[in-house]
Amino acid sequence: MAQTETATEKDLIISITLHNFSAEMLKEFAQTIVKPYFSGNLNRAIRSLMEKAIAEEAMVNHALKRQSKLEPGRF
Repeated sequence: MAQTETATEKDLIISITLHNFSAEMLKEFAQTIVKPYFSGNLNRAIRSLMEKAIAEEAMVNHALKRQSKLEPGRF
């Protein structure tokens, strides 16, 4: 990719390997979260949960910034 080109989301798709997860933890996650809520699609479940975590973090940061503007010196 040339320096003037920008990366698209498709360019950034990667495969990951999970380390230090017990088989029991993965099995429980698959049974309690993936199967009922994501039709058994582990990739979709992980992606959705990551997107929700990022959105939640953004919401919290926004609320903290707004709160600090309302109460100067508190944060």
